[in-house]
Amino acid sequence: MTKAKTGKSAEGSRSRSQIIVLFIALIVFIMLLFANFAYLNTQANYDKQYIGHAGELRVLSQRIAKNATEAAAGKAAAFKLLSDARNDFAQRWGYLKKGDPATGLPPAPASVRPEMRAVQLDWERLLKNTDAILSSEQTVLSLHQVAATLAETVPQLQIEYEKVVEILLQRGAPAAQVAMAQRQSLLAERILGAVNTVLAGDENSQQAADAFGRDATRFGQVLNGMLQGNPTLKISQVEDRDARARLSEISELFQFVSGSVDEILETSPELFKVRESASNIFSLSQTLLDEASHLATGFENLAGGRSTDTIGGYVLGLLALASIILIGMVMVRETNRQLRETAEKNERNQNAIMRLLDEIEDLADGDLTVTASVTEDFTGTIADSINYSVDQLRDLVATINLTAGQVAAAVQETQATAMHLAQASEHQAQQISEASTAISDMAQSIDQVSANAAESSAVAERSVEIANKGNEVVHNTIHGMDNIREQIQDTAKRIKRLGESSQEIGDIVSLIDDIADQTNILALNAAIQASMAGDAGRGFAVVADEVQRLAERSSAATRQIETLVRAIQADTNEAVISMEQTTTEVVRGARLAQDAGVALEEIEGVSKTLAALIQSISNAAQQQTSSAGQISMTMNVIQQITTQTSSGSTATAESIGNLAKMASQLRRSVSGFTLPSASATDKA
Repeated sequence: MTKAKTGKSAEGSRSRSQIIVLFIALIVFIMLLFANFAYLNTQANYDKQYIGHAGELRVLSQRIAKNATEAAAGKAAAFKLLSDARNDFAQRWGYLKKGDPATGLPPAPASVRPEMRAVQLDWERLLKNTDAILSSEQTVLSLHQVAATLAETVPQLQIEYEKVVEILLQRGAPAAQVAMAQRQSLLAERILGAVNTVLAGDENSQQAADAFGRDATRFGQVLNGMLQGNPTLKISQVEDRDARARLSEISELFQFVSGSVDEILETSPELFKVRESASNIFSLSQTLLDEASHLATGFENLAGGRSTDTIGGYVLGLLALASIILIGMVMVRETNRQLRETAEKNERNQNAIMRLLDEIEDLADGDLTVTASVTEDFTGTIADSINYSVDQLRDLVATINLTAGQVAAAVQETQATAMHLAQASEHQAQQISEASTAISDMAQSIDQVSANAAESSAVAERSVEIANKGNEVVHNTIHGMDNIREQIQDTAKRIKRLGESSQEIGDIVSLIDDIADQTNILALNAAIQASMAGDAGRGFAVVADEVQRLAERSSAATRQIETLVRAIQADTNEAVISMEQTTTEVVRGARLAQDAGVALEEIEGVSKTLAALIQSISNAAQQQTSSAGQISMTMNVIQQITTQTSSGSTATAESIGNLAKMASQLRRSVSGFTLPSASATDKA
């Protein structure tokens, strides 16, 4: 039997060794498999970064072209965007050329070097033009700022010159001066057009810059000639005071234009270069977009060619699967061997169990004198435990007999105490019932207080709403009065302008009256000359008389118009005064309405405070009601508990009586066990 056990042990050791070797091989294959997958995952991540950078290069090439065009057009924000796009392109291109230490990305592989060289050439030319635009940022922005200011100044020059032309026409100035002033307005428009052409940067920009310089110089010379006179240009000095005041304002406005001439002429060549660089960038961006697309395609092809690297992973996976199959076969064989050994052991154990059952058969009849045999089989431990349990059971039965007598004596004393406790509990329940009734009455009173407080709170909230509505009405009234005041003021302005217009009509009527007087004098002179001419001037005398009558009628009509105009002016002044008084009354009414609004706001605030206080009282009353209800419920619970305690005490007394009966039954139940004699126990 010993040799059989030794052979089985050697066979088990050999199986375990095979399983260990196969497990080691499986771990090695799995580690190699994970290493292969990690390598492929790393390369796939690199390919993803390559493709991502190449895709961003395509987007950035178009963004650079867009921002370059906007920067050349004078948009300040475009320069910052152009610089960011350039730096971003340079950074990503550096990642592709030299790698990215932050992410561990290596430089682009040699298989895409041709595409990299093509992108590098276009990028260098694009970078050169981009740097040229960024270096001219201040010049471009300054020139566009000057142009924007000119766009505001030149129209003002034209307006002022049109006013000068009107003044010269009204004052009867020489036609040459009027024509010169009109040409100045046209010249200002040509100056603005030349500046816009320079900013456009087309093929006519250089000629426009030269024309701008000439027109600005000519404009300044004519302006100075009209103010001070210029015999060389045959420009006479303007004598009219109003016209000279307008010309002085024009001279102040033109100072900015004359000061900008040199700046525009000096910086326009640089602006032309910026426009040219923007055009070059636009052309190069298309080529760079195509080259970046080819580069992205190269990276995508490189990523697609890595599928062959997965074959090694499949081989390692098959080897790992084979190792698992071999481990399973060895483990099945070892399991079968262990099953055979277990069957033999179970047969030996079955015989030992039957022998043990025969020895303890009398124990089921209450014979505690039984002792089981302790052998080397696995039942030997069980037999030893059974012997120990029998010894403990002997002590337990003896203790139960002793304790049952003691319990019977204690039960009688406890039953008397429980009956006394039941009587005390009944008295306590009566007292608690009376206290609960008083608390319920108090809770009803507090509930009534809470209801009254809630009704008062609702009334206070209603007063708050009424005050709030009154405040809104006052605000609307103030707003309406403000609108009335604005309309009255606007009407007053219109009436004032009507008075001014009537004044101008009066001036015109005075001029007509003067003309009628002059005509009358001329008619008298003509009549005198006709009378001196004799018969030859008789027909002319008739005409002179008719002209004189017409002049007198014109003078009379003029005086009537003058009387009407004065009446209109008087009515207009009275209307203006009435409007101003009405405006004052409206403002006073608005102030009174505003004071009423302030008073209503104070009433609203006091009402809100009162509502809050009443609400606090209501909440406190509700809390008191809730607390009283809870106390009442608690007293009811205590009353129930006391009643239950009384019932429990009575039940306890009954249970104690039952316990005495159970102690007697317990003594009778253990009387069936057979205990060894005292002498035998001592010997044991």
